[in-house]
Amino acid sequence: MMDGLIYLLQQFKGMVTPFSVFDLIDILIMAFIIYKAFMFIRRSSTGAVAKGILLLLGALVVALLLHLNTVSFLLNLVVTYGAVALVVIFQPEIRRFLEQMGRTSLSGVFTHEEERDELESAITQTVEAYASLSKSKTGALMVFERKNQLEDAIKTGTALDCSVNAELLKNIFWNKAPLHDGAVIVRNGRIVGAGCMLPMSGNVNISRELGMRHRAGIGASEHSDAVVAIVSEETGSISVAVDGMLKRHLAPETLERLLRNELLPEPESEETTSKFKLGNLLRFGKGGKQDGKEDS
Repeated sequence: MMDGLIYLLQQFKGMVTPFSVFDLIDILIMAFIIYKAFMFIRRSSTGAVAKGILLLLGALVVALLLHLNTVSFLLNLVVTYGAVALVVIFQPEIRRFLEQMGRTSLSGVFTHEEERDELESAITQTVEAYASLSKSKTGALMVFERKNQLEDAIKTGTALDCSVNAELLKNIFWNKAPLHDGAVIVRNGRIVGAGCMLPMSGNVNISRELGMRHRAGIGASEHSDAVVAIVSEETGSISVAVDGMLKRHLAPETLERLLRNELLPEPESEETTSKFKLGNLLRFGKGGKQDGKEDS
């Protein structure tokens, strides 16, 4: 009995290898790759497809365990040829994922700070431009990306890569400019698209007095976590849409405060600033109306 126990311990000792620094590096690399993959799925529109793939693999495992030979054979074919099909179908997403991996470096902390500075500048320039556009009753539609990227919308317009500038925005939204009818999309504080088409809201409760620009802005906020800022061409009123909710008749100061709290949240002061979030403004704000009754 004792000899058998000693033999088992020796065998177990032979199977266990010492934990080295290289093992730690190996674990960290795999954890980083898995984290980036999950973040990519979360930020893109491939989440539903990923769930479908997991369900298919789960069905295959169940079929193998229950010895369902015909079902297993068919599911194996689907998995085998489906992998090739997915590579072809999601080639743009895979390419974007690899580009994001390539842009990631040990200087990520500094990059984050640079992006925050660009967002600060973008908000300031946007408020300045919107104050002017509101006075001149020039229609405007800007979408600030957050976690969900709007690649499909960007493809419908003109791709750009430039800093947000008040004069540039006023030129883009000038009613005789070629890109004035579409939306400007901002990512990490930089303009990545102009003249972009957005999905219309399917909410039947939206006031009929709201025009296409407002419906597109609300639709974009329904389909993503973006923050959308709108200027009415009819009245010059400034509005913001988040999560399918529209806050209207905003002063430039309120617009700036709202954009900062939505795009640049401060974790340490979240409790004190949360009252300026759009959802709370809809409930407690003064001088504004939800879903509008006068604007168009």
